[in-house]
Amino acid sequence: MPFPAIDPVAFAIGPIVVRWYALAYLLGVVLGAAYGQALLKRHGLWRDNRPPFEPGAIWDFAFWAIIGIVVGGRLGYVLFYNLPVYVANPMGVFALWDGGMSFHGGLAGIMLAMALFTRFKGGNILSGFDLLGAIGTIGLFLGRIANFINGELFGAPTDLPWGVVFPTDPLQLSRHPSQLYEAVLEGILVFIVIRILTHRLDALRKPGLVAGVFGIGYAVGRIFVEFFRLPDEQIGYLFGGWLTMGMALSLPVLAGGIGLVAYALTRNRRA
Repeated sequence: MPFPAIDPVAFAIGPIVVRWYALAYLLGVVLGAAYGQALLKRHGLWRDNRPPFEPGAIWDFAFWAIIGIVVGGRLGYVLFYNLPVYVANPMGVFALWDGGMSFHGGLAGIMLAMALFTRFKGGNILSGFDLLGAIGTIGLFLGRIANFINGELFGAPTDLPWGVVFPTDPLQLSRHPSQLYEAVLEGILVFIVIRILTHRLDALRKPGLVAGVFGIGYAVGRIFVEFFRLPDEQIGYLFGGWLTMGMALSLPVLAGGIGLVAYALTRNRRA
């Protein structure tokens, strides 16, 4: 399949260039906050009818979220994906316009932001993490679509009929659109599962459960897609085998998700 004619630049005003990737981050935060506010308004969904903080405060948290995502995502990329380059050129860490963000770093950053914000508001931190799990799939979906538009993070060569020839590929081979695989698995599918849990099975009444399911769903989806996605060129496969950095970083997320689910279910039985 030929790559769709989509310009990575959404629009430009004079020297100011706005890319779809930046809009995906912004729209993900806005839509996530709007959906989060709707969840927070439904007190009956939460344990003891107490959401982690009042609904309107989600818009204050949106600012914290942006800082956590950007700082965490950039530091994660620097530390895990390109440390030698930035050791040689420390000022390059601040060159965000050159690209380079890590989901796992962004996840750590936004979790820290949520923990601090929820603690400041006097709420349950695990319920705050559950809120992130319920809304985080929106940003994941939009971010992977933006990766596709940018023609980055594409997959290995394939003969499947939905393979895509990316204009950014120097070899011009038909490749797995791995960004779309992740958008479906980590974004749409995990959102549907969590939506059923929150609105049909009272999962938000068990603090930590939704966050755990999100962690498991993301990690399993990411590890699966990594088998079809090219490893980062500057890293390749770890230990000379099949393990990629994306897989390695997803394993702690998987373990943490399983731990949260076990804790939430065990605590609920005791209660």
